[in-house]
Amino acid sequence: MKTVLITGCSSGYGLEIARHFHTQGWTVIATMRTPRTDVLPTGERLRVLPLDVTRPGSIAAAIDAAGPIDVLVNNAGVGLFGAFEVTPMSTVRDIFETNTFGMMAMAQAVLPQFRSRRAGLVINVTSTVTMAPMPLVAAYTASKAAIQGFSTSLALELEPFNVRVKLVEPGYGPGTRFTENGSERMQGLIPEAYAPFAQAIFASLGNPGAVTAAADVADAVWRAANDASGRMRYPAGADAVALAAQLGLS
Repeated sequence: MKTVLITGCSSGYGLEIARHFHTQGWTVIATMRTPRTDVLPTGERLRVLPLDVTRPGSIAAAIDAAGPIDVLVNNAGVGLFGAFEVTPMSTVRDIFETNTFGMMAMAQAVLPQFRSRRAGLVINVTSTVTMAPMPLVAAYTASKAAIQGFSTSLALELEPFNVRVKLVEPGYGPGTRFTENGSERMQGLIPEAYAPFAQAIFASLGNPGAVTAAADVADAVWRAANDASGRMRYPAGADAVALAAQLGLS
């Protein structure tokens, strides 16, 4: 029986990923900053642990409590919409602390056990904003693009130890709490000069075509975890799959 540790499981993608792996018979370590046992059926094969990926002490405690794992799913992330011109650099740093440095720190924390066993898999959940440009998410895109580059390089570095790294790239998910979770830090990030442009963008987001559901991301992560091929990238959601095919990335 394999064990997966997933970050950011209180809602959205992480919650659905945890549920999916549990249903498929894996042992699941579901982590979140504030543990919520009401959203997951904790039991012999499912544990909920506190974890803040921006705090080294929290990471060390969670890894120690989890014990040996086979797969790390780096899903925890925060969103940001707004004009970069008025985005405080402190806010940019906050985004990178979770989306970039948090993922890196989690990978670094599990690599010793993976390397020593010569087995293990790191799955980093990024975004299709790394495939094609989108306005008003410059800082967010940068935080995810950094993980794309990090992952492809790290995969080569770990290949001699039979440790793999993969990327899951969700498309636009209007059903997630992306905006809600970042609403406070987004206040005042659409100044008057940008308002007409921003309104057009928000209107298009309010009437999307194909989109990504949490179940799509869970399925893509599941396929990545069980694919023994050398495939690196897994677009998640109908819009992501279409975009990847259009760009020749599928």
